[in-house]
Parts: sequence; C-alpha cells; structure tokens
Amino acid sequence: MKLLFEKSVPGTSGQYIAPMDVPEYRLDASVLRESAPVLPELSENDLSRHYTQLEKRAFGVNDGFYPLGSCTMKYNPKVNEQAASLEGFTDVHPLQPDSTVKGCQEVIDQISKALMEITGMDAMTLTPAAGAHGEFTGIMLIRKYHEMRGDTARTKVIVPDSSHGTNPATGTMNGFTVVSVPSGEDGCVDLKALRAAVGPDTAGLMLTNPNTLGLFDKNIREITKIIHEAGGLCYYDGANLNPVMGISRPGDMGFDCIHLNLHKTFSTPHGGGGPGAAAVGCRAFLRNYLPEAFSDAEEDAEGKKAGCPESIGKVRGFHGNFLVVVRALAYILSLGKDGIRDSAIQAVMNANYFKVLLAKKYTMAEPGLCMHEFVMTMEREKKENGITALDIAKGLLDEGIHPPTIYFPLIVHEALMAEPTETESRETIEDAAEKFLRVYDRAMKDPEAAHEWPETTVIGRPDEVMAARKPHLRWEP
Repeated sequence: MKLLFEKSVPGTSGQYIAPMDVPEYRLDASVLRESAPVLPELSENDLSRHYTQLEKRAFGVNDGFYPLGSCTMKYNPKVNEQAASLEGFTDVHPLQPDSTVKGCQEVIDQISKALMEITGMDAMTLTPAAGAHGEFTGIMLIRKYHEMRGDTARTKVIVPDSSHGTNPATGTMNGFTVVSVPSGEDGCVDLKALRAAVGPDTAGLMLTNPNTLGLFDKNIREITKIIHEAGGLCYYDGANLNPVMGISRPGDMGFDCIHLNLHKTFSTPHGGGGPGAAAVGCRAFLRNYLPEAFSDAEEDAEGKKAGCPESIGKVRGFHGNFLVVVRALAYILSLGKDGIRDSAIQAVMNANYFKVLLAKKYTMAEPGLCMHEFVMTMEREKKENGITALDIAKGLLDEGIHPPTIYFPLIVHEALMAEPTETESRETIEDAAEKFLRVYDRAMKDPEAAHEWPETTVIGRPDEVMAARKPHLRWEP
C-alpha cells in the first residue's frame, strides 16, 4: 500500500474554501517558516479511500477473537458510546462555572461511589490519564504518607517477579529502590522471601491479584499483614480486577490504595493511542493526599472548592478524560450490582473452559483452575522441535484471530498468555480453540514452514530486531 506522499499529484487539492469576506491578516515574518511544509496533494476522494483501506487492515475486538492476556480486550457496548455522545457531556468546557456542569459532577460522584463500593476504598479520584499514570499517582500517595510522618528512611518498594512491567518503573520514577521477590512453586508470592525482604526501609508493596499467571493468591491477607507490620503500605494494581469485581474487594484484602484501568474492567476503549482513564482509590487516612482532595474542602463564594494543602498536587489538568469516565459509568449502570458479579464469574468460566480445551496439546505453566487468564509454555517444543511462542502467534494470524500475549510474564519461558474475557460466547471459544490446536499440529508437522508464518497477512514476518534498533518511522522526500 502506497503512502499518501507516494500518491501525491502536484496541483491536486481536496480543499474547497470560500473566498474571505473579511480583511486578510498576515502574521509577522519572524514567526513564519522559511519554506512551506512538504505535504501530500490529494483529492478528497483519494484521501477518504486511503484511510478506509488502512481501517480495513486494523484488527480489533469488533473484527474477531482478541485473547490478549493481561489486557482484558473485552467488547465495548455501543450504549456506552451513545451516552458519551450526549451534548450535555460533549459540549462542556472545563473552565465553566461549577453551577453549569452539575450533570458532569453527578457523573463523577456516581462512578466514584460505585467504584468505592466495588473496591472497598473510602475515596476516589478520576484524574489520572491511564493505567500507568494511575499507578504513579497511587505510589505518590504512599510516598506522601511517609513524608508527612517524617519517615524518610522508607526508600524501598517491593514488587513480585510476576508483576506487570510498569510496576518497577513506577516505583523507580517515584524515587524508590525496587526490590523483586520471587514466586513460590505455586506461582504466588513466596512468603518466606517476602518476610526476608521487608524491614524499616520498606515503603510499600505493589501487587496484582489475581496475578499475571491468572492465580488468586490464597495468602493475600498474610501478604498485606506482613507489609503493614513492617510499617509499609499496600498498593493494588487493578489491572486484573475483571475476574473478581463484585466478589472480592482490594480493601478487604488489606490494600491501602489502588488504581483501576477503566478500559480493562469497565469496558471503555482500549489502546490505539486514544485517551485512556484510570481511577485511583485510597483508604480514608490517605484521602487528603489525593490530587484534588476536594472531599472535605470548603466552597468559596463562587461555589469552588479549595484544594487541600496536603495534596500531592495536580497530576493532570482538570478532571481527566471525562468522556471515558462517562462510558465506564454507562457500563456499570447497565450491568448493576448483580451484573458486575455475573460478568466476573463469566470471565473466570470462559478462561477455564478455554484452558481445558487448549490443554489437549499445549503445556500449561500452572495446572488446575485459573481466574481470568492462563499461561502456556512452548519451552519443551522449542527444545525438541525449534517451535517458539512467536511461531504459534504468527500462525494464529493466518487463522484470522489475534494471538495471545507472548513472552510475558518473564518468569515463564516461551510464554503464551491468553484471556478470552466474559464477552465471548461458548461457540467463539470453541472455534478459537480449534484454531489454536490446528496451528500447533501444523507447527509440529513442519517446523521449518512455521518459521515463515504468517502467510496470508499483508505484512509477513519482519526483522523485529532491526525494527526495534533501527526503526524507519518517517518518509524522506
């Protein structure tokens, strides 16, 4: 497919602008470019066709099965989009007087109360722009807590070796030293190693539960107790809340603050470079450190609330990506309390059904029941036949479905991590399982051919090392 620049024809234009009926204003030459930018010259028809062709090349949950592990690529109901398209939400401006945006404030209040009930937290902010940003905000709360108590010796954050990669990055960016603790034979946190890691320098723990292996840690209350007895706080990475929402709450597990990925658990758009959203919740003793800390603030004569002096300060302008929050509230209200719980149960059931079907050929990293996702390993096949997780992933592209996450978590060699989510039907899961098994058989039968997959996609298998080290990202005229 040619680039727009390659399709460009000098003198062609898709612009139809009426002659000016006001005096022309020219900018001062000091602020103008020395030469005009090099832009493609195309008709409106050609431009429209170009982006339509690009759209057809994209693959998303509206196109087919998308079992991307640890990301909860669930279907986004269209009613969410309709709610977010209402003029009362799309036409507001963040600098309007509070008295004119009562409906928007009601959205924020409603979803905050719902999320506090779901998570067992006492306060909530919707300001953070995305999941990793929510993590950063949550650890800022922990850092602020220790600073306010003058406990500056707490310089370390503990992170399990099965954590999401953003966890150690978040701890480091907040100025902490990150200490990794290993998993035990059961795939969960090794309690002996955890006890050995904590001490007077422990600021807190970052933990996802269920973890990246799709396992709910049976020792979760003991884990948070160990951290609290050492004087640290517990942070819950809510990336995997989808299989437990409405069933178990991070607050009841002993966590002090959390972040939630609204795109993972509450069905707002995910990925693609568009706006994300994260909700950060905390227990009452951390409330005044939140970015807004409006909860207990007094209103002035104009009806505005002053921020709390103990707040960590702004982490983003205004109230975050508000329309994403509207979508999440529409999802929560449409499901209701019982629906939220049923959704989690369905996510777990789908994952276990998919796991049982694939276990006919694939080796599971952890046997037995899982939660929302599970991890397979191609380590034996690589040693015996040279077949890698990458080969399987590329072969699945030829089957018309998106491959699962590969090579994560790092503690599993040649990992394939799948998460079917609750929005997929039994028929879809069975069809996908057949394709996974068919790709496996084809790879075992002809390993050399498997190294050349995919065969039917627009782009075959690029040199990924060169693409990472020497990417060619721009067109050179």
